[in-house]
Amino acid sequence: MSVFMATFYKWLFNLSPAYRGSGARVVRVSKDFHEIKIKLNLSWKTKNHLGMIWGGSLYSALDPMYGVMLYKILGKKFHVVDKAATIYFKRPGFKNLYAHFKIDKDEITLIKNELKNSKKLDRTYNISLKDKNDVVYASCEKTVHIRHK
Repeated sequence: MSVFMATFYKWLFNLSPAYRGSGARVVRVSKDFHEIKIKLNLSWKTKNHLGMIWGGSLYSALDPMYGVMLYKILGKKFHVVDKAATIYFKRPGFKNLYAHFKIDKDEITLIKNELKNSKKLDRTYNISLKDKNDVVYASCEKTVHIRHK
């Protein structure tokens, strides 16, 4: 994928009403879709009555990324959908938070090899929302289901 397409998808995420509602913004998409960086701002849209980021905003900022990344990397021959998620709230989010999603090439090779012998599989990924000092505020375990179309 080109740099233009990576930028296009970044803007597509940020203009999507469902993702905009989380209060998060995609700040970077790598041209091979193996990395995405997001920022979740503490703002009037994301702040609850106690002045911290709503738990729903924390989760929805993280929710779609691994599924979309895998779909873009693996191609249209596969269905990629979320299967399960667990979020752990570590501390109240009283500041802007960030997440860096990454899927390495070895993971993609492993998935492709497993799908040669199986019609479907599940993969689990962990992602954390952190501040600029790498302090974790929430972590999420996402299970993604992948199958042949």
